[in-house]
Amino acid sequence: MTNLFSTFDPSTNIFNFSLNWTSTFLGILIIPMSFWFIPSRMTTIWITVIKTLHNEFKILLGPYNYKGSTFLFISLFSFILFNNFMGLFPYIFTSSSHLSMTLTLALPIWLSFILFGWINNTQHMFAHLVPQGTPAALMPFMVCIETISNIIRPGTLSVRLAANMIAGHLLLTLLGNTGPMMSNYMISILIVTQILLLILEFAVSIIQSYVFAILSTLYSSEVT
Repeated sequence: MTNLFSTFDPSTNIFNFSLNWTSTFLGILIIPMSFWFIPSRMTTIWITVIKTLHNEFKILLGPYNYKGSTFLFISLFSFILFNNFMGLFPYIFTSSSHLSMTLTLALPIWLSFILFGWINNTQHMFAHLVPQGTPAALMPFMVCIETISNIIRPGTLSVRLAANMIAGHLLLTLLGNTGPMMSNYMISILIVTQILLLILEFAVSIIQSYVFAILSTLYSSEVT
C-alpha cells in the first residue's frame, strides 16, 4: 500500500484490468443461487427483514403509496447493504465509499421525485416551501432556506454514506499499520480493538443502508 488512501483508489488494477468495481456485481453471481436451495435460516431471516421494511416503508409513504412502490426502497437497501458488507472483507474494493457510486443512486431518485411532484402536485410543492405558521416577514427567507435544503438532499445522502464508509475503514487501516511497531502485549490489545471496530463497522454498514433507504422514502412521501 503506497499511501493511506490507496485502498479507496478505483484506478488500481490487476494485470492492467480495472477489476475493483466488479465487487459491486458479485451479488448477481452469488445471490440467485440461494433461490434454488431449500429455505435456510438465513433465507428466513432475510424474508423477515424484507417484510419488516415493507411494512415500515408502507406507513412512511402514507395513503398515496402505489402498489409495489416499497420494493424500490427495499432493493435500494439490499444493494447498499451488500456493497457495504463487501467492503468489510480484506482486499475488496469498497464501492459505496465513492461519490461516483452514491451520487449515482441518490441523484436519479431525488430528481424523479422532484419532477413528479412539480408536474403532478405543483400547488402542494409550493405549499411545502413555506412551513405552516410562518410569519409573513420571514416567508421570503423560508422559501430560500427550503429551496436550498431541497437542492442539497442528494448531496447529503451520498456524502453521508461515503463519509461513514471511508471513516471506519481509514481507522482500521491506521490502527493496523501501527502493529509492527508494538510489543506483544500492545498487539493483543490492538487485535481486540480491531475486532470491536469491525463489529462497529458491521453495525454502521446496516445503519447507513437503512438511513439511505428511509430518507429516500421520506423524500418521496413529501411530493404526494
